[in-house]
Parts: sequence; C-alpha cells; structure tokens
Amino acid sequence: MNLSGLGAIAVLEAFKGVLAVLVAIGVHALAGVDLHQEAVNMFAYFHLAATNHYAVLALHSIDKINHSGLTLVTMVALGYALIRFIEAYGLWHRMRWTEWFAFLSGAVYLPFEIYEVIKDQNVITLGVLGINIVVVSYMYWVLKAGTNKHLATDTEASLSHP
Repeated sequence: MNLSGLGAIAVLEAFKGVLAVLVAIGVHALAGVDLHQEAVNMFAYFHLAATNHYAVLALHSIDKINHSGLTLVTMVALGYALIRFIEAYGLWHRMRWTEWFAFLSGAVYLPFEIYEVIKDQNVITLGVLGINIVVVSYMYWVLKAGTNKHLATDTEASLSHP
C-alpha cells in the first residue's frame, strides 16, 4: 500500500500549525497597542474618512476588543497549532490514531464548507472544500486498507494456530 499521501497531509497540517502560530504572534503583538488609533491611522493611510459608514462600524467593533479577548484568541490559536503539529507528527510517522483523527477532524468540517460554497461560491471556498474532500477520501482509503490488512493478519494468525 502506497502511503506517500500521508506525508503530504502531514505537511499540510504542519503548514496550518505554522499559520496558527503566526496568527497567535500577530494577535499577541496587538495586546499593548491602541487599536482604535491604529485603525484611524490605517484609514488615513488608505485615504478613507474615519466618518465613513464602514469605518465607523469597524471602529465600534475595535473598541469592543479588550486585552482578555486578545489573550483568549492567542491561546486558542496556540492550542490549534499544537493539535495540528501533533497530527502532522503522527501522520508523518504513520500512527494509526492520527489517521483516525485526521479523517474525523476533516469530515467534521465538510457540512460547514458545503454551506459556505452554497452561500458564497468562489475560488477559495471551492478550493478549501475540494482539498478537504481529497484529504477525507484519502484518509478513508488509508483506514479501510489498514483495517483490511489487520483483518488479514488476524485471520492468518488464527489459521496458523489451531
């Protein structure tokens, strides 16, 4: 059985972990910053009036962000990264439990991704759904092939020991 796809999925999971760490670092860097003033500066840089309807909505949303919220987002991103790194390591080393974890965690997202494609069909939503379908299908194939292999081994063992 060719399992080179597990390595590719492991790399994908590690990449997602790296992205989550970068998000955590970025959010953590915002902890001591006056977000309202930074947003006003950004609007000025892009020649947008801070009185623009969307700018006002953005500023109201930014004003609701507090330090504990940023800390929570940072911790969640780091936790997500840890899970992705553990999954990547397990898939790379062909640990059976991570094959199940990859299959189940990928399958959980499918209904939400299908909903997003129905709601807003674009290259990104279609790409994410397509990649996830490939990953979940491949993990199903790996699990099915592994189960058949284990059943064959068990049958051979029981036949050889009367």
